[in-house]
Amino acid sequence: MRFEQDVVIRRTPQEVFDYVTDASKLASWQLHKTLVEPLTEGPPRQGTRIRERTKPPGAKEFEQIVEFTEFDRPNRLHVHIVEGPQPIDGTWTFTTDGEGGTSVHCVVEGELRGPARFFAPILKVGMARQFRSYHEHLRKNLEGA
Repeated sequence: MRFEQDVVIRRTPQEVFDYVTDASKLASWQLHKTLVEPLTEGPPRQGTRIRERTKPPGAKEFEQIVEFTEFDRPNRLHVHIVEGPQPIDGTWTFTTDGEGGTSVHCVVEGELRGPARFFAPILKVGMARQFRSYHEHLRKNLEGA
């Protein structure tokens, strides 16, 4: 499964990257998070791990541990699912849009496991919609809109 999304945010790449990698802000833009717990002390960096609980609409709550496996501030972040029901990873790239803002490109991909793999086309549409909402909340939060 794979999908890509783009959003432009009127903030610098550093501001957007720092917001995205701040565990204390995760539930403010990924609204389906019911728990966000840093497992690694100190500032975010490559190797940082976070425990997340997510309750998607109409679905059972699940827990996963994610790790920042690529952390190139302020250009690129790769988040790998270390433990969780589905190995769906995300990669965000942050580039200046030429007008002082940031163009954010997100790629979500992974192979679904178990019975979920039979519903991949439906799950892909639902996850893409969910991530579109996440990115819109990210934009609104950062722009103060």
